[in-house]
Amino acid sequence: MMSERLSHPESCVLPVFKSPSDYQAYRISPADTNRLAIVFDPVIANVSLTYCVEIFDVGGKTPPNSHRIAVEMFFVLKGQGQASCDGKSFAIRAGDSILVPPSGTHVIENTGPTRLYALCIMVPNEDFAELIRSGIPVELDEEDLAVLQRSDALVPCS
Repeated sequence: MMSERLSHPESCVLPVFKSPSDYQAYRISPADTNRLAIVFDPVIANVSLTYCVEIFDVGGKTPPNSHRIAVEMFFVLKGQGQASCDGKSFAIRAGDSILVPPSGTHVIENTGPTRLYALCIMVPNEDFAELIRSGIPVELDEEDLAVLQRSDALVPCS
């Protein structure tokens, strides 16, 4: 009953809000050519998921990886690349979505002339956030923030 819930303030759940300047970014290993900016994870949101923005340098890619029970989803924000899972490959670009089932060995690679940006969501977390946070902290630069704030897509008024 909606009116019942509204009359009990103790049942109110406050949302967690973040903006790109709040995101913590990491490079998992020093030689990695991709960075992950954590948006929400079990530490921040107290739920078993990891939601981050994965940023691939030109020519960058993930190492081949798979997950025991987690589903991993990607939504390409900007750029172009190649995705492969269990030997099947396809070109990806802004607006494309990828869902990798548990145990699917997958790689995402930037094949374009600019950085590749993708939202990445893993449910359940399966220690993904802990792996990211165990890496090397890095800063998001002006280009990253422009993409995340979508100011790169603004058209000046004339």
